[in-house]
Amino acid sequence: MSNQDSWEDFCEQSELLPGEFLVREAGGAFVAVYNIDGLLYGVEDVCTHDGGELAGGPIEGFSIECLRHGAKFDLRTGAALCAPAHAPVPIWAVRVTQGKVQVRPR
Repeated sequence: MSNQDSWEDFCEQSELLPGEFLVREAGGAFVAVYNIDGLLYGVEDVCTHDGGELAGGPIEGFSIECLRHGAKFDLRTGAALCAPAHAPVPIWAVRVTQGKVQVRPR
């Protein structure tokens, strides 16, 4: 079975309420999962502009802004939305199974 077929437990569903996010290690990377109005989105916790952490930046709609230099990314697709970032942030598939949030690389 390839790594892309393997779901990994991330947290309990009750730990990730609307408007919240969590960062945990999964599959050898730090992954941030965001609950936006009950929908879950997962991205690697790395700004592709400088390799620093992305989590904790302001969220507007489905975009997150890096606190250091203002790069923005779409949490749904990983796309870089403005300079100084040009490369997308890797996204992770997220699902809820039996009360557990699970993730896997896309």
